[in-house]
Amino acid sequence: MKVFVTGGAGFIGSHFIDLLMDKDHEVICMDNLITGNSQNLSRFQSNKRFTFLQQDVTKPIEVEGPIDYVLHFASPASPVDYLTYPIPTLKVGSLGTHNALGLAKAKKAKFLLASTSEVYGDPLVSPQPESYWGNVNPIGPRGVYDEAKRFAEAITLAYHRSHRIDTKIARIFNTYGPRMRKEDGRAVPNFITQALKGEPLTVYGEGNQTRSFCFISDLIQGLSRLMESPLNEPVNLGNPEEMTILELAQKIIHLTQCKSKIEWRPLPTDDPKQRRPDISKAQRELKWKPVVPLDEGLHLTIEDFRKRMKE
Repeated sequence: MKVFVTGGAGFIGSHFIDLLMDKDHEVICMDNLITGNSQNLSRFQSNKRFTFLQQDVTKPIEVEGPIDYVLHFASPASPVDYLTYPIPTLKVGSLGTHNALGLAKAKKAKFLLASTSEVYGDPLVSPQPESYWGNVNPIGPRGVYDEAKRFAEAITLAYHRSHRIDTKIARIFNTYGPRMRKEDGRAVPNFITQALKGEPLTVYGEGNQTRSFCFISDLIQGLSRLMESPLNEPVNLGNPEEMTILELAQKIIHLTQCKSKIEWRPLPTDDPKQRRPDISKAQRELKWKPVVPLDEGLHLTIEDFRKRMKE
């Protein structure tokens, strides 16, 4: 296939491009590099099946020849990023998704949207099934990301219903692994960076808010199966094993064998109290579930961070 990938220089996008290239597909990657890193794609620079376009997806997209699949990964994805770039975050979720869908329509291509568990907001239901409509504050500081992704889902299904585009929507829960940015701002990279530097690990609130963490290789397999499936409605992809942020901090202190202490900070506005996916639909329809244990995934991630911090 010939696959067009937005946001392909980012954490998840670059790992998915690895899979596509390993399967001998032709890939065109578009990224404006606001939060992406071209080094994530360095091994493909001289590959004739790979093309990189440095461009904002909110600008008109022009690609010659046929395209079989459009994968829309572009977007700032951590609170640090979308609080720094609130308007670009809204634009990539709205104008960017519209442009990516327009390309899929013009090329008669299939389309996959990388959505997020943040469409559920601060959930009143746990675990969160795809049928749950969410509890989102549209005008809070996190609303720029939450509502951008909710709009992206709405326009994706509108194109499916109105233009018969074969669309897929992945609601991605907390994912971690090698290539995450040290300054990403989310719990896993924050804690690992702080631990390796011997700094206090910053835990917000009382640390009893919960998350579930899916290793990147598991997510990539889930996305691949969704991409090849007949499903058009949203599908949760994540690890249902729930733990508190304080437990995660303590685990990373143990795994890194650092002497860091916990430093407490005020809880950010609208920070979700629980985040745990109901993956029964993915298990039933995609025959998919995560298989990488947390300790194993964290070990691989810590070693990647340790190596990059020495460079």
